[in-house]
Amino acid sequence: MKELVLIFGGVYGTLSVILGAFGAHALKKKFSEDQLKSFETGVKYQMYHAIVLIICGITFPFLSGLQTLMAWCFIIGIFLFSFSIYGLTWSSARGKKIKILGPITPLGGLLLMAGWILLTINLAEIALYLKP
Repeated sequence: MKELVLIFGGVYGTLSVILGAFGAHALKKKFSEDQLKSFETGVKYQMYHAIVLIICGITFPFLSGLQTLMAWCFIIGIFLFSFSIYGLTWSSARGKKIKILGPITPLGGLLLMAGWILLTINLAEIALYLKP
């Protein structure tokens, strides 16, 4: 599982750089200012959480139990949150907004929040275990 978390972190990080550059250059002419800001929000959150995945993969060497649940919350949350924003902004710019993606974004956000809560619990357990 650790390897999978590190791979997702690397892939999501790479994609956020690619999509960020694409948004800054190619989409600047096609998106409104609000659409571009939304797209950038998706890219930022994707990168932040890609970094968190890499840190988790390094910090938690065996990833079991709550740590595995935490990792899946981040992995799925990133996909649902950021990629639904990409789909919403792209489809909106083309005049055919895919409305089904609207409710998916907050679901992804809830999973990201759950991931952070589980990360906090896992780090607190480590801190208590290491306490002299």
